[in-house]
Amino acid sequence: MYVELPIKVKTYHVDFMQIVSNTVYVQYFEDLRTAILDEYFPLDDMMEQNNAPILAETNVKYKRPLTLKSNPLGKAWVEELEKGRWKVRFEIVEDDKIHCEGHQVGYYFNMDSNRPVRFPEDFLQSYRDM
Repeated sequence: MYVELPIKVKTYHVDFMQIVSNTVYVQYFEDLRTAILDEYFPLDDMMEQNNAPILAETNVKYKRPLTLKSNPLGKAWVEELEKGRWKVRFEIVEDDKIHCEGHQVGYYFNMDSNRPVRFPEDFLQSYRDM
């Protein structure tokens, strides 16, 4: 389960030195994670069961700055998927240089019970088959 997205650095992403703010990378991660969901397990399908993905952890490692003139590419893939827990890896790259990397850990969560639940078996099987 892998996606790539071109990232457009916006003027409101940068500080007065035209360097992308560290907090913006988490937004890029969210865009990438949403793209994975859109491709492999749409949120609408989850919501039919009153379930949703929730975040438990976000880790970011900043390696080199992006600027207003940068044309980065975001990459994301599901690194682990088990029962009701997932881990997604991220890289923000430009010209084959990693500018930022990180991961998120989360759970498949039922909004009625306020508890993590198991992913549907067909979704788990599709991950195992990849």
